[in-house]
Amino acid sequence: MIKKLQLMIAVAFVFTASTAFGQSSGSDGAVIVRPGAPGQPTLRLPPDTRAQLPPVSVKDVEFMQGMIMHHAQAVEMTALIEERTENQDIRLLGSRISQSQEDEMAFMRRWLTARGQSLTMGSKQDGHGHTAKTSYGLMKMPGMLSEEQMEALRNAKGAEFDRLFLSGMIQHHEGALAMVKDLFDTAGTGQDAELFNFASDVDSGQRAEIKTMETLLGKKP
Repeated sequence: MIKKLQLMIAVAFVFTASTAFGQSSGSDGAVIVRPGAPGQPTLRLPPDTRAQLPPVSVKDVEFMQGMIMHHAQAVEMTALIEERTENQDIRLLGSRISQSQEDEMAFMRRWLTARGQSLTMGSKQDGHGHTAKTSYGLMKMPGMLSEEQMEALRNAKGAEFDRLFLSGMIQHHEGALAMVKDLFDTAGTGQDAELFNFASDVDSGQRAEIKTMETLLGKKP
């Protein structure tokens, strides 16, 4: 609740400041205000005040970097559909997943670039010069298919492909949900409004797709 309240205040400030700037072009009498927290007064800010991006945590950055890698495998999985199944439900689902995750990857790249962050997740060095793992780091991220699973998917066709694709993508989506939960369960993370809204959309969208895939998986070939 506190995190959401902080987000609302931050968004309100950015919106108010941005609106004021837009209205004050060529005017020396701009009035910029920052809404206060409940019980706190609204502050009048200097005319030259500029809205700033809220600070991000290492976990925020790792989440976005990791989710780009995570989405990339889902797109790779959907690229296999066209040559391996004629199931129109699978084809439609795959097209929807591919498009949405490509769009989300583009958003995550923009988000990281705007904050001066690398697009890829690397390893860190500890105090002894050894490679140290990041939160997702060198370990396989939650839900990602192993190379053996991917190879089986590449070699399958027809009903067998449909089964492996649906079960694999359900596993993949559940991993993304675990990543979102881990983000929101970590203190001091997710306070950036764009990241908060994106992660929330990932959670709700992939939960809905899991239900669709579970229904398709229950159908007889």
